[in-house]
Amino acid sequence: MSFNDLKTVIIGGGGFIGRRVTKLLTTQRSQIIVLGRAAVPICELPPESIYLSGDYGDRKTLQSVLEPGCEVIDLAYSTVPKTSFENPVFDLVSNLPCSVGLLEECLRVGVGRLVLVSSGGTVYGSVDSLPITEDHPTRPISPYGITKLAIDRYAMMFHRNNSLPVTVVRPGNAYGEDQRSGTGQGFIAAAIDAILSRNEIEIFGVHGTIRDYIHVNDVASGIVAALEKGEDGAIYNIGTGIGSSNADVIKMLEVLAVDEGIDVKQITRPARRFDVEANILDSTRLWQRSGWKAKVDIEQGIKKMWQSRLSSRGH
Repeated sequence: MSFNDLKTVIIGGGGFIGRRVTKLLTTQRSQIIVLGRAAVPICELPPESIYLSGDYGDRKTLQSVLEPGCEVIDLAYSTVPKTSFENPVFDLVSNLPCSVGLLEECLRVGVGRLVLVSSGGTVYGSVDSLPITEDHPTRPISPYGITKLAIDRYAMMFHRNNSLPVTVVRPGNAYGEDQRSGTGQGFIAAAIDAILSRNEIEIFGVHGTIRDYIHVNDVASGIVAALEKGEDGAIYNIGTGIGSSNADVIKMLEVLAVDEGIDVKQITRPARRFDVEANILDSTRLWQRSGWKAKVDIEQGIKKMWQSRLSSRGH
């Protein structure tokens, strides 16, 4: 069977990363079903895709869209790291049962491939060496990371015990045009909006944390690479292998802000115990398997994001 003959169900396909994945796949698949909780998609989706409103935690909803041999990409998650600290029980009960239920339904139906999108930025926690390979010990220090890791391990259990064709991907910190700020995720988006609003950028620690910032288009292409060429039962990091601190990001933005006559204001607060100091991902495994590599340089990506924000504000 060629890829053109496949039906693909993208859970959470209307989100920041999901709509890029949807766009990539609409030219390659016979049918794309996007399943989301909103009554209508929050953002415009390709006309070739079909949007269905429903809760993936509802078994009947899953049974209505899954079919033998179809592909499934799970991007859905109802919390972010910040909110997980505020209510760790909610983080657990609103995500883990839904994900395990999806694994059970995919097994029952007999899907051709399931890709679970995990989190390279939270499941590893504090690390012994950089960049981080998939074999590094996992020591998450947030409820979000702990729940994500639990889902990963359930997926590997279903593969080992029941031969479920599931692959897990762990992206770095995605950024890019249209990323919403104020959600508890996305330092670059928050910093740009702070600058354009003439507010202070808040960082914790002298240089802030170091993260593997990866453009959303590269995340989407990495997910598709794992879908098409990944190995069942494998885990793949999706990152650039390059770390940038909060201070590094601010310096890149300062160059752009000067051209607009805007002063960049920063406030430095004490480092927080629950922040992982550095997270940089080694994506060699996915490259060796599929040939995938990140293409967007961070300075180039930040410039595109900055220009997009300026346009949306009428500058």
